[in-house]
Amino acid sequence: MIASRRHLGLLWTLNDSGGDPVLFFTDTTGAALGTYPVRGASNVDWEALGRGTCGDAVCLVIGDTGDNSERRSMVRLYRMVEPDTAAVAKSGVGPPVESLGVGYPDGPHDVEALYVEPDGAVVLVTKGRHGGILTFRVSASAWGTGRTATATRLDSLPIAPSLTTGRVVTDAAISPDGQLVAVRTYRDVSFFRRDAAGRLHPDPARPVCDIAGLEPQGEGVDWWDQSTLVLSSERVGRSAGTITLLRCPGA
Repeated sequence: MIASRRHLGLLWTLNDSGGDPVLFFTDTTGAALGTYPVRGASNVDWEALGRGTCGDAVCLVIGDTGDNSERRSMVRLYRMVEPDTAAVAKSGVGPPVESLGVGYPDGPHDVEALYVEPDGAVVLVTKGRHGGILTFRVSASAWGTGRTATATRLDSLPIAPSLTTGRVVTDAAISPDGQLVAVRTYRDVSFFRRDAAGRLHPDPARPVCDIAGLEPQGEGVDWWDQSTLVLSSERVGRSAGTITLLRCPGA
């Protein structure tokens, strides 16, 4: 899930594996405001949604990067200019979509989190099924080449993953000023500062934010503004999914 910068106060979200290749438009009450096709895309296991520059425009980046069994030799990113909702509603056709195949240098990873750096590069954050929480970068120049990109290993994050306790990464988001990154699990949010090379360092001014029990199954995070986060959750059984605005200590 991401907060729209074109339509302030509204959100884009998606379904994961097996869902139709569409984006959903909503507000913080969860109202259904529209469904927008992602032309030419397929949903193997959509898990992440990011927003960032693509040339002179602002684009949405979809991560078809989920891989619970860690067997996919190639995952896929989709990118399109953020839709003008009025134009799409009138025509029924979404904007053109770019597709980029991505592989990892050390074999498959399960990834549910991505964010787009200020230069348009896409950073993928592993869930933590093995080898810790790792970050990989896909260069902005990889788009449009027609070739599969190999993501470059950036770093590992000081988050101790645990499937048992729910401390596995389900989303990440970069702040509006490009300086901070929020990385969420099912139970907490960690804050990092980006250095000049794009590596992440724990922000000493922002302690880990405990969100355990706040959501049925928390899957999404974005910055609502520079100090407030918006969280989203999947439905679990009879518990409906939720959207939550949150200000953590240190904000």
